Amino acid sequence: MSNAETEPVQKSDDEWRAILSKEQFRILRQKGTEPAGSGKFENTDDEGVYTCGACDAPLYKSTTKFHSGCGWPAFFDAIPGAVSRHEDKSWGMTRIEITCTRCGGHLGHVFKGEGFKEAASTDERHCVNSVSLNFHDPEGNKVQG
Repeated sequence: MSNAETEPVQKSDDEWRAILSKEQFRILRQKGTEPAGSGKFENTDDEGVYTCGACDAPLYKSTTKFHSGCGWPAFFDAIPGAVSRHEDKSWGMTRIEITCTRCGGHLGHVFKGEGFKEAASTDERHCVNSVSLNFHDPEGNKVQG
């Protein structure tokens, strides 16, 4: 990753509102969740890189994406250093929230020990909101989640 892709991004809520859609702001900045099965990237298999929907930092390679049937895009591993983990005690349970390391945007949650054969190397499922992602194909074309 270049320095521009790893340099921390800090913006006020007003600055984020000016560049994100209402739904992107709700999910990425207010830790929301898109409805299961509604995301653009849940069932895609295209080759490329998934980046943060807020700051466009590279997060996941398409080679780590798998079909979990959970209703959201699933990845078994992130690009090293791209995703941060935080304890989340909301909704009366303890989970591990995942955020973009560069801008702090909420991505979703990571679950361990579910036994997906596609995720055997890490035994993790990164359950990510499509709205939290952009997709870049090998030709450089960008699709927003």
